Amino acid sequence: MKKFAPLLLLLLLIFTLTACAGNEADASGVANVAQSVAASDAVDTAVSTQQTVTATAVPVTVEYDSEDLDTNTADATATTITLAGDSITVSGEGAVADGSSVTITAAGTYDISGTLNNGQIVVETTDADPVVLVLNGVDITYATSAPIYVSNAEKVVITLAAGTENVVTDGDTYQFPDAATDEPNAAIFSNDDLTINGSGSLIVNANYNNGIDSNDDLKIIGSAITVNAVNDGIKGRDSIAVKDVTITINAGADGMQSNNDEDAEKGYIAIESGVIDITAKLDGIQAETSLLVSGGDINITTGGGSGNSSSNGGGVWGGRGTEGNPNTTTESVKGLKAGTDVTITAGTIAINSADDAIHSNGRITINGGSITMASGDDGVHADTSLEINGGEINLTQSYEGLESALITINGGTMHLIASDDGINVAGGNDGSSINGRPGQNQFSASGNYHLYINGGYIFVDAGGDGLDSNGAFDMTDGVVIVNGPTNNGNGPLDYMGTFNITGGFLVAVGSSGMAQAPSQTSTVYSLMHNFNAMQAAGTLVHIESADGRNVLTFMPTKEYQSVLIASAGLQNGETYTVYTGGSSTGTATDGLYADGTYTAGTQVADYTLTSVVTGGGTMGGFGGPGGGGRPTRP
Repeated sequence: MKKFAPLLLLLLLIFTLTACAGNEADASGVANVAQSVAASDAVDTAVSTQQTVTATAVPVTVEYDSEDLDTNTADATATTITLAGDSITVSGEGAVADGSSVTITAAGTYDISGTLNNGQIVVETTDADPVVLVLNGVDITYATSAPIYVSNAEKVVITLAAGTENVVTDGDTYQFPDAATDEPNAAIFSNDDLTINGSGSLIVNANYNNGIDSNDDLKIIGSAITVNAVNDGIKGRDSIAVKDVTITINAGADGMQSNNDEDAEKGYIAIESGVIDITAKLDGIQAETSLLVSGGDINITTGGGSGNSSSNGGGVWGGRGTEGNPNTTTESVKGLKAGTDVTITAGTIAINSADDAIHSNGRITINGGSITMASGDDGVHADTSLEINGGEINLTQSYEGLESALITINGGTMHLIASDDGINVAGGNDGSSINGRPGQNQFSASGNYHLYINGGYIFVDAGGDGLDSNGAFDMTDGVVIVNGPTNNGNGPLDYMGTFNITGGFLVAVGSSGMAQAPSQTSTVYSLMHNFNAMQAAGTLVHIESADGRNVLTFMPTKEYQSVLIASAGLQNGETYTVYTGGSSTGTATDGLYADGTYTAGTQVADYTLTSVVTGGGTMGGFGGPGGGGRPTRP
């Protein structure tokens, strides 16, 4: 959002105008430069030390031991447990049946089959070796506690036998020995390490609280699991690690949660591969520390989706739990959320969230993957830093698209749609939300703010500022296309320090009242023209050199009064003509024509570049050092 009055901006303008004309156009020039840059993700990241200050996320390493990966159910020494309605039969050692409950007291393998109407499987052993529970087609119901309860064990592995369906269901009221006891509190509950593997299927119906819950590490490998829970779906206090899974979660609270806040090396979630579908009333996947997505196909809906963002402007979304001022309460309904860092290296992710789609109270790093998001608040929000090195990001709805105190974009392809700022670099209480908004984030970081664009392809459609930095802005490479605001209280570009562009291609259109151009300290030349009146959406703007070379042919998605282009295709001393309207025989990508022949519309201005920043028209300005002078209208 703009922080300066229009009059001050007018005083910062510097323009050079001379007469010249040229109406022939061809398909060469800067549009081809934009096309070639967009086609490559191999971006030169050899930038200055100042441009690489983003902290590196703490790596998450998951080790799967032999017990985690062993799904062999053919164990001749296994104890057989047969469930028969209201009774249980045990054949072998290590387990004792008592009516409709059975207690396992020794390490080993236990093959369990049958139906239990109202009973419990309990593991209680001090043995150092693991307990393996082979679910070989079970349907277990227990009305007053956890149907499967690991009270004590070094480690328990639940193996879902191939070709079997297994169902575990609890009641909506648990009975505890005293008022101080509140566990077990899940249909499958373990006080210790728990692994679920095997190619069979498991359905968990949790009517009391959580679906699957481990107080230590929880690993799920190669299984098909459906969890329906009134509270959290899957919870591993110390960690959750999944790979090669098919998981469906319907949760009344968080879909997946790891919440150890006492050990910096715990409280993480790692998703390696598989298909995960989560519908959660609150957060989709929440990690107290780190969240790593290195593969998989993940689909998340939170809080009823992006169309269900909070209508209570006094509430605050942004932290790690239930938040708000003393008079209101708004719960966290984010897609992917972590307290320390989120890292995405691969995978296909689709998020429809009432709050931020991806959120970290610290860092976010995106190195790859395909991410599609619709958000009731921010698309991607990191309090400390956001770094994008690759991947595809398609944000179809948001309040603000990308938001952090420090944003570095080195690569990747982004399409960002935002009702306010497309990219917002801010901290503290973000000024663009000074009057409050549903989902407003309270930053944990404050200080110097910077936006670095060193590569990649970025398309922005913003109702507020297109690119907004509450500090400085540097661009060294990449392609940036901005369809900015239509109101004069915002601008296609908004920065408070300097904007130095030394490489890449930038086109930004929008309203003219607060329009800014790059700083005079840039090395790439830029040209800004502000029209006398709004141009209708879909009206071509065309800029060509005196010899007919196409510099820009662009079709904005909405009405505009200002156009800015910065490109190596602009040369000092050359004369350029600005047209509006007309037509092109080329094919547009995000409104930008890289080929075809332009048929002239209305010629509106001629400019000869004698300064690194040149422009004219009504309103608008050049920010940063080197400004001054009121423009002469064309």
